Amino acid sequence: MKFSIVAAFVVFALAQGSLAQDATGELQRISQYFEEMKTKMTQQLTDFVRTHDLNSQAQAFLEEQKTQLEPLVAKIQEQVQSIATSVEGQVQPMATNFQAQIEPMVQRFQQQMEGLIKQLTEQAKAITN
Repeated sequence: MKFSIVAAFVVFALAQGSLAQDATGELQRISQYFEEMKTKMTQQLTDFVRTHDLNSQAQAFLEEQKTQLEPLVAKIQEQVQSIATSVEGQVQPMATNFQAQIEPMVQRFQQQMEGLIKQLTEQAKAITN
């Protein structure tokens, strides 16, 4: 009986050692799987945070630039309008004066051209007769 107890104990110890080796290998595979999952999740979370952070920073930067540029744009528009009004005020009298000076010359030129056409028409009639 002692022998059978010892034999059973030896068989039990051998089985336990074999199971321990299998369990150790399985435990290593599970550990490796969880390590890979942790690495993958960490990378995905880092990418997400980095992308989200850049998007929010870009949005904040654009809003800040817009806020700073709006008063400047309004001021430039105001100055351009003021300059346009000033230029118009200076050019209008010059344009009126120029038109007053050129109108008689245009009328004389038109009269001369009408006279020339009349003369050429009369010469053409005389040649054809």
